[in-house]
Amino acid sequence: MAMPRFLDTNILLRYFTASDPAKAEAARALLERVERGEEKVVISLLVVFETVFTLQRTYKVPRERIREMIGDLLSLPSVQLAQKGLYRQALDLYVAHNISFADAYNAAFMRSRGLLEVYSWDTDFDRLTGIKRREPAPTA
Repeated sequence: MAMPRFLDTNILLRYFTASDPAKAEAARALLERVERGEEKVVISLLVVFETVFTLQRTYKVPRERIREMIGDLLSLPSVQLAQKGLYRQALDLYVAHNISFADAYNAAFMRSRGLLEVYSWDTDFDRLTGIKRREPAPTA
């Protein structure tokens, strides 16, 4: 088998949205080869973030559907991404607590490290059980 290739966000977006039918078909064919294990691809943290963000903001895809789409992609053994489980946890928090995917990922990351407190002015963290948000105190 050939070396894995990096899979960029735009391939996923064409596949998920079919906004360009010819590119959507080519993306589908590629992902079917990946699903069959004929090709391996590598994605990065930023590909996941950009895909979630664009699906939500530009294409107005519901959070539950985004979780399903990204979850299905991450379930493929031929898709390489470090710490896939962290992304699944983040997707669950993103949907369950209606917070940004970035905050959901950071909360999942914190939990994976045993961190219980976060310095932030972002009140999204207040929605999460087991995480205490603290605001930095001004200097005396």
